[in-house]
Amino acid sequence: MNTSKSFEQASVDLDAAVKRHNFGVLYVHDLGETLRGKGGSFAEQCQVFEVCNPGQAAKVMSIDMRLNMALPCRISVFTEKGKTKIGLIKPEQMLAALSKDAALIQVAKEVEEQTIQMVDEAK
Repeated sequence: MNTSKSFEQASVDLDAAVKRHNFGVLYVHDLGETLRGKGGSFAEQCQVFEVCNPGQAAKVMSIDMRLNMALPCRISVFTEKGKTKIGLIKPEQMLAALSKDAALIQVAKEVEEQTIQMVDEAK
């Protein structure tokens, strides 16, 4: 999803939106900086936000502990050819591919709706 904001502003706004929705930012991977720091030639910016709602994560793992590998949710702010973008892997699709449990699908749907709202608020 494109945004007219700068990479830096979109990152700040995403962080604030995550917190407004009672999710936590567990970690931000700065992939652009990491690649450049390892001697790579990489011109784009890319930050991957690991976000989590503890209550929802606990529900997912109580249904199927193996799904811990699909947590936390990730939302990226990145540049591509001079344009800032925000994207995510949709939790409902990802978790549905791993389990057909109806309760899990409902939790994933709720989380997806919230993460999409976060992206919309940050763009």
